[in-house]
Amino acid sequence: MLEAKEVAYSYVKGRPILKSVSALVEPGSFLAILGVNGCGKSTLMACLDDALRPDSGIVLLDGAALSQVPRGHRAKKIALVAQHSHANRLTVYDAVLLGRKPHMQGAPSEEDHAVVSKVLSDLGLSDFALRYIDELSGGEYQKVVLARAFVQQTDVLLLDEPTNNLDPANQQEVMRVVREEVDARNLAAAAVLHDVNLALRWCDRFLMLKDGLVEALGGSEVITESSMLSVYNMESDIIEYNGRRIVVPR
Repeated sequence: MLEAKEVAYSYVKGRPILKSVSALVEPGSFLAILGVNGCGKSTLMACLDDALRPDSGIVLLDGAALSQVPRGHRAKKIALVAQHSHANRLTVYDAVLLGRKPHMQGAPSEEDHAVVSKVLSDLGLSDFALRYIDELSGGEYQKVVLARAFVQQTDVLLLDEPTNNLDPANQQEVMRVVREEVDARNLAAAAVLHDVNLALRWCDRFLMLKDGLVEALGGSEVITESSMLSVYNMESDIIEYNGRRIVVPR
């Protein structure tokens, strides 16, 4: 379990991007982090991964201060799918195998290869194993990045804008894959997202940020006409379709 408690952070002194944000990334749950550009979503994600140290407040991993958790142990507990991943001249198999590095003592073991093969199969990537990742489509490449995170076999998965630059079908596919992993492994997951309806389709918890503060936090009931207007300055109607909430702009 990963928890942010009253986290504040400033890139420039006196101009906080996060002011006092508390949130919980808990097992079996998929948290959507929502808000306009510049509200602190990716900054919060960086604090949750210990890439940034909060100016005040604390991030806890299983009750211990994340900043005090050794890097090697942290890599076995938290996997991050970053917003900007660079395609190198690696095969799909080798790129995914890199995700096993926290578990390796030297050369990859039979278990490492078995884990990689299973994840590639589960994500429908087995036929791509020997292709170079810089030859893949955007959707295929994003699934490879997810596969690399999955083979880490962590308890927590953090995703910073995982559906950016993907067509609608691939956006749904990426989110479906994460949701299935959350349900199958009791994974604790959180994703920075721009599409509220995509979040409503696949996530079960929602954190809405505004000006560095928590505007709303909870289940789908916090996505309301009022919260959409406050956070996005957008008038909308919230309707129910097939048992799910959908935001319809006016």
